[in-house]
Formats: sequence, structure tokens, C-alpha cells
Amino acid sequence: MKEGLRTLPHNRPGTVHIVGAGPGDPELITLKALRCIQGADVIMYDRLVNEQLLQHAKKGAQLHYCGKAPGLHSVPQEQIQKQMAEYALSGLDVVRLKGGDPFIFGRGGEEAGEMAAKGIPYEIIPGVTAAAGAASSSGIPLTHRGCSTSVALVSGTCCSENSTGVRWDLLAQSVDTLVIYMGVSNMPEISRALVNGGRPKSTPAAIVEQGTCPEERVITGTLGNIHQIASALHVQNPALIIVGDVVLVREQLLQLAAAAQERTG
Repeated sequence: MKEGLRTLPHNRPGTVHIVGAGPGDPELITLKALRCIQGADVIMYDRLVNEQLLQHAKKGAQLHYCGKAPGLHSVPQEQIQKQMAEYALSGLDVVRLKGGDPFIFGRGGEEAGEMAAKGIPYEIIPGVTAAAGAASSSGIPLTHRGCSTSVALVSGTCCSENSTGVRWDLLAQSVDTLVIYMGVSNMPEISRALVNGGRPKSTPAAIVEQGTCPEERVITGTLGNIHQIASALHVQNPALIIVGDVVLVREQLLQLAAAAQERTG
């Protein structure tokens, strides 16, 4: 953390920018998001944010790590929101920098709600969500003519103790492509629920680990065996699960590229 800033004289709160940093590759940041980072007095960033983006912060900006790992939260969400509000009410411009897109499994709506309740001006800056980034990077289109005209983005964990959970039985046959966030630790249960809901065990499935990053790894299989393959290969978060016939397009693209390479020598 850098040295703290003095409270600025002000007649109004600072602005809070809730910013999507994209899925990992720092070059996938938007121009608007980059301008927000460059102008911020305070940047509160998450675990999945590529820290290369922090190099764009202005001199003297405060940098605060607010990362959350599965089962281990560095700073509770309520405390993060309280700190955001306190900085803004002291006249500082705040960037809340979040991996992916802040409104897709990013709790950006909760943070926006807190700012709205306190009368603090805020702006949501969208980012490339992990589904789009990891799928494109791995060569798996989420929609594809002839095999997928619908996509669902699904959380692989329950949002709260009071949640009834995802209706896998309804999703199993109603959506062509399923993209499952935060589902690695629950893969056996998710696979079983989808199969029980009528999705064939032979349905192609993939896991994209560290999508868009140099360490990216793509693992393919079927709904019936992908969790066993992932366990044998020690798949770790962050990882995204993609279920559907679109997974086969990746292999087709690889085969076409290899054939072209062979023709051209």
C-alpha cells in the first residue's frame, strides 16, 4: 500500500468508478477503464486483477488489495463497501477494480447500491467477462451456427446459505451452451445434476484454466468424465467450465490450422 493521501478540501463527494479489468490479459482493458485508473486517487483491486494495470496509477495514488479467494476473504464485502464510501465522502475519486465485468458475478450491483444509498456519485465501467475472454482465447465459440443459439452464464456455487441453488434440471435441456463460473470444486455434483436433468454424459465439456493469461490451459472431455480429468490434472482456480457441442469447434479449428500448416510447409 502506498502512503495515504491527505483528505482533500471539497464541497461534494468524490466519484466511485466500479471498473471491470477483464479476464486476465492486461491488454483487454477498455480505454475508459484505463482512463479511470490513471485519474483515481484510490484504487481498490481484487485478486484476479492483473497487477500490471496498477502501473498506470498516478503518482501518489493509494492502492488497496481487497482480494477474495475461495473460502478465504481478505476483506469482507461489507468492509470494502464501507471503505469505498469513506474515501468518496472525503472527496477522493475511487476506482473499485474488479476482474472480468463488475455486473457478472462481480458483486458490482451491491457496491453500486451502497453508493446510491449514501448519495455518492458512481459509474459502472464494463469489462470483458471471463466467459467471453476465456472462450475466445481457447478457441471455443459460445454460439455457433448449427450447434448453439443460446448461452447461459451460471454460478457453480450458491450465493448464500438461503439460496435454493441453481436449477440444473431446468438448464440441462433448455440451453445449448452452459458457461459455469466458480464451479471447479463442485464439478462432480454439477455433472451429476446435469446428467440427471437429461443432458447426455457424452456432451462435450471443457475447462479453461487461467484464461487469456500466458499460463492458460484448456482441458477437454465429456460431461461424464471432465471432473475426473480435472482432478487427475490438478486443475486450479481461476477456471471456467464450458458445456456443449461448441467445445468440438475448438478441435475443428485446430485440425484446420494443422492441415493449412502442412499444406504450406
